[in-house]
Amino acid sequence: MFLPKYPDSPTPPSAHTHAPTAPAPARHGLPSFPVDQKTVATVLVAGVVLTALLAAVAVTAISVAVAAVVVRSLLRDQYRR
Repeated sequence: MFLPKYPDSPTPPSAHTHAPTAPAPARHGLPSFPVDQKTVATVLVAGVVLTALLAAVAVTAISVAVAAVVVRSLLRDQYRR
């Protein structure tokens, strides 16, 4: 009653059908632009600045975490007395 009913198929369809198609158009990458020394220097300086900012944020976060643990420890000792 609840079994699916499949249509009768006397011959199975071909597994591989190859139809000739038109050749694919040539794919072009990103538009090229001239890369000179100023561009390379700008990218390197930007990378160094961003890396330094990320390191500064990480060091600040670690410092705040350590300070919070110390303050928490001092307050806990004060309330125990």
